[in-house]
Amino acid sequence: MDRIEEILTRGVDKIYPTKEALEKVLRSGRKLRLYQGFDPSGIQLHIGHMVGLRKLRQFQSLGHHVIFLIGDGTGQAGDPSGKTRSREKFLTVKELRGNARDYVMQAAKIVGFSGDNPVEILYNSDWLNKLNLVELLDLAGHFTLQQLEERDLFVERKKKRIDISFREFLYPLLQGYDSVAMDIDLEIGGTDQTFNMLTGRKLVREYLNKEKFVMTLPLLTDSAGNKIGKTEGNVIALTAKPDDLFGMIMNLPDDVIIKCFELITDVTLSEIDKYKKALKNSGNPLKYKKLLAFTIVRMLNNEREAQSAQEYFEETFQKKELPINIPGIEIDPKQSLNLVELLIKTKLVQSKSMARRLIQEGAVEIDGVKSTDPLENIRPTNGMVIRIGKHRFIKVKSQNAKVASSLKQLRRVGDKCVS
Repeated sequence: MDRIEEILTRGVDKIYPTKEALEKVLRSGRKLRLYQGFDPSGIQLHIGHMVGLRKLRQFQSLGHHVIFLIGDGTGQAGDPSGKTRSREKFLTVKELRGNARDYVMQAAKIVGFSGDNPVEILYNSDWLNKLNLVELLDLAGHFTLQQLEERDLFVERKKKRIDISFREFLYPLLQGYDSVAMDIDLEIGGTDQTFNMLTGRKLVREYLNKEKFVMTLPLLTDSAGNKIGKTEGNVIALTAKPDDLFGMIMNLPDDVIIKCFELITDVTLSEIDKYKKALKNSGNPLKYKKLLAFTIVRMLNNEREAQSAQEYFEETFQKKELPINIPGIEIDPKQSLNLVELLIKTKLVQSKSMARRLIQEGAVEIDGVKSTDPLENIRPTNGMVIRIGKHRFIKVKSQNAKVASSLKQLRRVGDKCVS
């Protein structure tokens, strides 16, 4: 499989109008102007975003002009994709830009923003917020209400008599206009964005009188159709600490191992096929899930940190081992503390702000269970182990336990005196 064939097939759901048409353009040597948009409704990019980012990287490596578009304009309308009902809150452009502040730093783990062919960074509020009334009316005039109503999620809502905001009807028009504003040849996105991307294909044809290709990518989901990117309430962020990232990958369902290898790693398809056969024959996914975790940590960090993260997982979780000599601290068990206060009390952190940050990053565990609520009330018990990050441990020694030990010694002395 050559590089063009791989870029058109691996991790690709469908190409509009056809794979053959896009392949002909690519093999002609023509360089395309392409993009993927990222909605900054949250502050972190996660491993689900790797599907698209890796595809952008492949096009970049072939010399095409790639645009990393931050949707702070469309984000104000609120993307209805995948939503069963209208949003209750809409973010401002200031909030959206704030969320996207670190997006480039996160995406830089996969695509290149410097060098001979750097990825270009654009914000669609730069043109969407400047559209005047006449321009908006002209944009809306390219579609009928019936065409917009055909979107599958709107059809489902109408069946269930769930309201559809007109604001949501505007979203695909705004996303479609991005392709016109940037003079795009190709747009890449998940299958849930198909309607929006095809809207742009229509607008490019009617505004610019040219062909726009659309490449849809499969979503990273488990067998039940749940998106992969969050696990147990925690985002599997591209910037997660290597130890945490390894552990979160190990917590993924077994049925996504092969899909993750195919969609978000550089492991060859022939090698993945071997893994698939071995999994089917052995029925033991642990080896290959660890290999997946190692591969992703290495891709997003480096070989040394991936090796260290695997060793940490094996020692702390797989073998259920803790360090032999954990320092102890005495805390009154009658004293109920919230998690921030407990960390201050143990002197594992120096300030409340540091404690909150570590808790929010998922770096704090109580007896092997991750704690993410800074205000969680915790009653210290004798033997409780508190961990921060990879190396900081402390064990609680309750004052009651100390008193009980002293009383036991006094009883022994009294027994000797009596005898």
